[in-house]
Amino acid sequence: MPADVLTVAGLVKRFGDFQALAGLDFSVRRGECFGLLGPNGAGKSTTLKAILGLVEPSDGQIELLGLPIPRQARQARARVGVVPQNDALDPDFTVAENLLVFGRYFGMSRQQVRARLDELLDFAGLAHKRNARIQELSGGMRRRLTLARALVNDPEVLFLDEPTTGLDPQARHLIWERLKRLLSRGKTIVLTTHFMEEAERLAHRLAVVDHGKLIALDTPQALIAREIEPHVVEVTGEGVEQWVAQRAAGLSARFELVGETAFLYCRSLEAATAAAQATGDLRALQRPANLEDVFLKLTGRDLRD
Repeated sequence: MPADVLTVAGLVKRFGDFQALAGLDFSVRRGECFGLLGPNGAGKSTTLKAILGLVEPSDGQIELLGLPIPRQARQARARVGVVPQNDALDPDFTVAENLLVFGRYFGMSRQQVRARLDELLDFAGLAHKRNARIQELSGGMRRRLTLARALVNDPEVLFLDEPTTGLDPQARHLIWERLKRLLSRGKTIVLTTHFMEEAERLAHRLAVVDHGKLIALDTPQALIAREIEPHVVEVTGEGVEQWVAQRAAGLSARFELVGETAFLYCRSLEAATAAAQATGDLRALQRPANLEDVFLKLTGRDLRD
């Protein structure tokens, strides 16, 4: 059985004069959670659509589960599950009926789907909502139903496009627990997300994409260790600009000023502590560096629309 379930080589996609993807190269190993990160417009959604055969690449090669894409995309899609950004559940059906109808798209008989129904509803924590209409479900419940729906064909690979956007922390943590359970069963997950904590908690490896190009690829821990200073001090409050102007030269730190917050990136714990103690009446938060620091350093702090 091949170690890689997905390989992407030299992937290019042009829309007229606009180049959305500029030669992406990466692979996804069987049984791992692979995170695809990037700002809005970086090319994440186009990459997923190309992998699933929903848009045709301008150049490059894609192989999913040993099948060439897009030539055998239909056969590959029969063996994967997809959780899109929008739930697109049918409001005319109950929770159970949504699963039953979706299974038919994979050529499964009603009896085959019914045999999986209890397991899927238990997995999603929706057994008590079996006969409820979609309008009766909370946002978190709808998202869990969409996840259960993506598992109806027992897929080998699960593609998740921003699976927890718009959910409260309780619902988000429940989704994370369910995804970790899938990984423990040997499933492979490809995840796009804007939540850095989500990527750090779930992903074994991360690819950071910007302007259609791969700019970093490694484990979350390795990216943090390689790309950013290990200690951060956030300084906020009125007068922070003057404080930076007066104290920057005397502190062993790299500074970034964003609005009324100064970010100090320090190589040593001693330097971070000294910086935090030198803030006077300003508020200071001293913390370890995280994946969000890495992401902002690699892709910048400017808004993307």
